[in-house]
Amino acid sequence: MMFRRANALILRATLLGFVLAASASEAFAGDTVVDDHGVLNPQEFSMDAVMRRIEEKRATNFDCIAGYEAAKAGMHVYAERIFAYCAEKGVTGALPWMAWIEENGYTHPSNPAAAAEWDRRSAELGSSVGELNFGLDLLRGHGVARDPLLGRRYIDRAAEHGDETARRLIENGYDPDLVTPDADKARYRKPVF
Repeated sequence: MMFRRANALILRATLLGFVLAASASEAFAGDTVVDDHGVLNPQEFSMDAVMRRIEEKRATNFDCIAGYEAAKAGMHVYAERIFAYCAEKGVTGALPWMAWIEENGYTHPSNPAAAAEWDRRSAELGSSVGELNFGLDLLRGHGVARDPLLGRRYIDRAAEHGDETARRLIENGYDPDLVTPDADKARYRKPVF
């Protein structure tokens, strides 16, 4: 259990280090120069380059990582465009981020029903994160009709797929407050569906 958590932290730190290194190298690389000999200092990791590839419908799964960087930097319009493209392309890791965007309403009013739909789609693809989140949506009646029995089934599936948070929820009687940050508790007091 601790080994998985350590691996996840190492993976996140490595990914963040790569993104920061790519951003820093661009800051010091100088301007892109195109001449008769080709391209010097191409800005392949810049947000402009990622957005250009998305607009041209030729972005790769690697470009989807830039959505995380954009979201964490508060560049929510970019994050939404990147994750929407990646979700459409079938990158399952983009679905929880689309739910997050819909729930928090950074680029538009909060839409819990759309967030729950992204969680459902993620769960149906077998994502333990999607199963946990959709289970919580159902337990709370947040964005969907309240269905505690079905919500527990989704949380059970997440636990079967190795999700530690789901396991803790089960051990604590499926109490959603166990995993709800204090700052978000007001959001879940009343069902919105």
